[in-house]
Amino acid sequence: MNPLLILLMWSCAGQTNPSSAVDEAKQLREHVKANYTKYEYQIPMRDGIKIFTSVYVPKDDSKTYPIMLNRTPYSVAPYGIDNYRERLGPSSFFQKAGYIFVYQDVRGRWMSEGVFQNVRPHNPKKGPKDFDESTDTFDSIEWLLKNVKGHNGRVGQSGISYPGFNTAAGMIDAHPALKACSPQAPVIDWFVGDDFHHNGCLFLPHAFNFMSGFGKERPEPTRKGARVSHDHETPDGYQFFLDMGPLANADKKFLKGGISFWKEMMNRGTYDDMWQSMNLRPHLKNIKPAVMTVGGWFDAENLFGALECYASTERQSPGCDNTLVMGPWDHGGWSRGPGDSLGNARFNSKTAEYFREHIEFPFFEFHLKDIPSRKQPEAHVFETGTNVWRKYDAWPPKDSKPLTFHFQDKGGLASSTPANDAFDSYISDPSKPVPYMERITTKMDYEYMVADQRHAARRPDVLVYQTSELKDDLTLAGPVKVDLWVSTTGTDADWVVKVIDVFPNDYPDYEPNPAGVRMGNYQMLIRGEPFRGKFRNSFSKPEPFEPNKPTKVSFTMPDICHTFRPGHKLMVQVHSTWFPLVDRNPQKFCDIYSALESDFSTQTHRIHRSVEMPSGITVRVK
Repeated sequence: MNPLLILLMWSCAGQTNPSSAVDEAKQLREHVKANYTKYEYQIPMRDGIKIFTSVYVPKDDSKTYPIMLNRTPYSVAPYGIDNYRERLGPSSFFQKAGYIFVYQDVRGRWMSEGVFQNVRPHNPKKGPKDFDESTDTFDSIEWLLKNVKGHNGRVGQSGISYPGFNTAAGMIDAHPALKACSPQAPVIDWFVGDDFHHNGCLFLPHAFNFMSGFGKERPEPTRKGARVSHDHETPDGYQFFLDMGPLANADKKFLKGGISFWKEMMNRGTYDDMWQSMNLRPHLKNIKPAVMTVGGWFDAENLFGALECYASTERQSPGCDNTLVMGPWDHGGWSRGPGDSLGNARFNSKTAEYFREHIEFPFFEFHLKDIPSRKQPEAHVFETGTNVWRKYDAWPPKDSKPLTFHFQDKGGLASSTPANDAFDSYISDPSKPVPYMERITTKMDYEYMVADQRHAARRPDVLVYQTSELKDDLTLAGPVKVDLWVSTTGTDADWVVKVIDVFPNDYPDYEPNPAGVRMGNYQMLIRGEPFRGKFRNSFSKPEPFEPNKPTKVSFTMPDICHTFRPGHKLMVQVHSTWFPLVDRNPQKFCDIYSALESDFSTQTHRIHRSVEMPSGITVRVK
């Protein structure tokens, strides 16, 4: 088959008939075999440990090629020099253009020697034999340049999620040949905002499901070891995790001491020295390679990491060619499919295909091959609502201005200061928590990030505030700051805040519409975050609430770029459970990870709204 036709089929992946998937995979693999030669190496690190590496070199030796490096804990399979990957590179454009593709099992995973450490801390004071992800990247590049023929002396690195962390860590104290890096949805801080923890709250199904498979020990190098997560024996995750009871039961009933990092997490319920050492932000300084950080506005795992990677690099590496790309994607959604929708949200264009062809590929072509391209803006972001790409010379945009929306009487939301000394209250019962979405699932469903919130708005333990119908476009671009004056009859509580776009009553249904979703009055989640109240002053030193005493809780939610159109409403919901997405707070000041069933109790919470104690959100308006 014509190689260009095969590559075209790849670019249309996701649209093919399932029955032809096997044939397509075979054709793609045959294209790789026809155009690349595979090699496998054990590359020695400075401490003597050898790292398993697969290298695919173009058969056309009439010219030289840059090296594209991907370092992963998820396996470089298939193993064996005669077993080829179906696809090479971040997208089909790279495979067609010609690169030397390098895939590496990180230290202690799969076929690599050594001991694996989750989000291995960066060590800024290393001796000659000391190592971290930065040195392993450096040593790998040094070896590749000396031992792999046909390269042009330049290296690029890219990766999504955990490999995104490896990319961000690899650009610290980088090898001089490393010219361009793209950390995509990178893990940056595993306690404050990435993956398993958000503002001190545990994202329960994500942590439990992921670690029950990924966290299994690997005593020696292996080509086997399928990542099989726990079998819940039911599709109903809400009931499964509710029946599990307090968090301590996860290990007692199911994991049974077999996942060491789970036990580590349960013993470290505050932002202690271990979690702080895993925070990569302080080390993203004096970065030399060009950097393009990529993230999704609706990434349930590492939205925080993408924004913080860009911001930290920008702040601490003033001479770095540092850019940000944010699109309307879930976790890794830019790397697959067309990107024209997510759940019930529609974006009216193929945003992921646009990114792969017009943003990602030209970035590496320019820095690794000197191929001219249009200069990328500092921030290339997709604005949902209007569904257009925007280009800014800074992020957040320099011309954006802060605007505060205060909670008002009768569920109102307005920029005016509250006129009355009042409060709204609700009863929070941990045994009947607010579902995070209506769909029945055992996982952290990515689509919750844009899901309909009508099911929550109609519960008595959810407070709802909304504007009147907007007469003009309202564009929010930047972080969302939350300021709540709260009181509780208990000594601890979680505070979930959600920013929502309420569609007009007569908004037309999408076509086709096989699920029969009615879009009139649809309440689309734009941003939602929980905050564990005991950490209001410090993630390291939790403090109890004094019962019934008004106390201020402030935190910042990850950025948004969204336009609320005329006829829509801006809504904010506030509640204290979000299950099973977030673990349940007993509403008693204690170590939640070792809490007993008897520690959980029903409490009454108040949100105060007055001149002296205003509650609301502050956004940045374009």
